[in-house]
Parts: sequence; C-alpha cells; structure tokens
Amino acid sequence: METIETARLLLRKSTIADYRELYEHRSPAEAMTYLGFDTEVQYLEDKAKYNGGLTTFRTDFVYFHLIEKASGLIIGDCGFHTWYILHARAEIGYGIRREEDKNKGYMKEAILPVVRYGFEVMDLNRIEAFIAPDNVPSQKLVASLGFKPEGLLRGHYRKNGVIEDSRVFGLLREEFVL
Repeated sequence: METIETARLLLRKSTIADYRELYEHRSPAEAMTYLGFDTEVQYLEDKAKYNGGLTTFRTDFVYFHLIEKASGLIIGDCGFHTWYILHARAEIGYGIRREEDKNKGYMKEAILPVVRYGFEVMDLNRIEAFIAPDNVPSQKLVASLGFKPEGLLRGHYRKNGVIEDSRVFGLLREEFVL
C-alpha cells in the first residue's frame, strides 16, 4: 500500500481495487473502520458512489486518505477523480470529515504532495478544481498552489438536492513550481 508522509499526516493511497475489496469482501464494520467513518450514513453514501461506478472505460481515480499521525484516525481525503488517462487530466477533490479537524492546516499540508503525485506519478498535464463560488477558503487553497481561475460553470453541480454553479480553476504541469 502506497503512503506519502508529511509532518502531521500519512496519506494512504486507495484505488478501485481497495474499494472492491472493502465493499465486496469485507463487512460494513470492517469497511467503516478502514475508511474512518463514524456513522452508517457515511458508509452508505460512500458505498453508493462505489456502486455507481467510480471508474468507467474512460475515467479512473486515485484518492488518498488523510491519517493524522498523532491519533491514527482518518480525518479526510484528497485525490483525483474523473481522471481522463488518455487526455492526461483529472479533477482534484478534497475534504476534511469532522468540524474539529478543520482550520488546522491539514488540507494545505496534504494537497501539495497529492498535486505533485498527480504530475510526477500519474503523468497529468492538467489538474482541474471545481469550487462553489462562496467557498473562499477552498479557492484560496488552490490559488496558493498556482491554480488559475478560468471561469464559471453555471448550474454545474448538485449538492444536497440544489443545483449550484462552480468556479473553475486549472493548473498545468509547466505552471507547477512548488
């Protein structure tokens, strides 16, 4: 199992094979423990994504679970979904699970090595981020890595049953200097 280490985190890589093992050969309790879910709702939402098809004949994904070294707990995720291998581009996604772990700089610590992994290991040429217009902290996070604002996609995402716009940010391999 591939792991990237930062000052406070272990970033454990998960692939479709890991999810297949969890959701087809392990009990819900074992999967919840491995994924760091506190509730059955979190487990069922994640399993629904798996059942819906995390990969297709055109796309794949690579995600990293953020494990806090001090506690050993999974506190979030960061990685690439909608990875178009043929076109060498992917969308980055990330999140911290619990409110008490937010605003501690964990994602800023995790996202840099994940972006580096995307360019160096996955051989990406472009990384995209689609961010809600009112999510200023996330916009600042990607801007700190050199992502450039590229526009607004109207009616782009459904979140909690509501259609929302997305601000588009992009980073090309040649622009990544960190």
